[in-house]
Amino acid sequence: MDLDDLEELATKLHGKGSHWDLFQTAAGAGLVLYAAWAGSLALGIRKVFVQVPFVPSSAKQVSNMMSLLKGRSGKLVDLGSGDGRIVLEAYKQGFRPVVGYELNRLLWQLSHFRAWRAGCYGKVFFRREDFWKADLSDCSNLTVFLAPSVVPLLERKLLSKLPDEACVVAARFPFTWTPSRDAGESLERAWAYNIKDVRQAKQDTAGGGPAKE
Repeated sequence: MDLDDLEELATKLHGKGSHWDLFQTAAGAGLVLYAAWAGSLALGIRKVFVQVPFVPSSAKQVSNMMSLLKGRSGKLVDLGSGDGRIVLEAYKQGFRPVVGYELNRLLWQLSHFRAWRAGCYGKVFFRREDFWKADLSDCSNLTVFLAPSVVPLLERKLLSKLPDEACVVAARFPFTWTPSRDAGESLERAWAYNIKDVRQAKQDTAGGGPAKE
């Protein structure tokens, strides 16, 4: 959908009265952000924070991430959810609830617009909150596509907060943990980590290895 299509959509919504009242904020934000965002995509990257750049996930990358979660269910959280594409795909794959954390206001607004356009408005949740403070104790599945600079701190947080049954999927930039499996190649690659296995490996390392029978 290009900018002209978005403008035409906004015009149609405006003529529908109550529908426009419900979605004018999301649509308006989407129109404004789309124009600004299109130029940044030409560079392939747009800085949101000094340490955490916003790089849109490709369709193949999202597909690889979801393939590593195949057969799983329950709550899914996407840290640094950007424009919401991973959250929306996770919802389509049957995860419930699905929550994205994104501090940048424009990206957060665009996420709501994309959710409405996909028919998922009110069914997925985007929180404009600091994910470092998020309660992840009930999270069964977690996805991340963040800069390598935050990985060490994030590993410590996830090990201390996630339940044993949780699975973490990281795109493009792997964790220092041993993955249970991976999918894709090069920039499209993703890795899955079972938290219970990671904790056990760390205990074995700290204790000098697994106990012998």
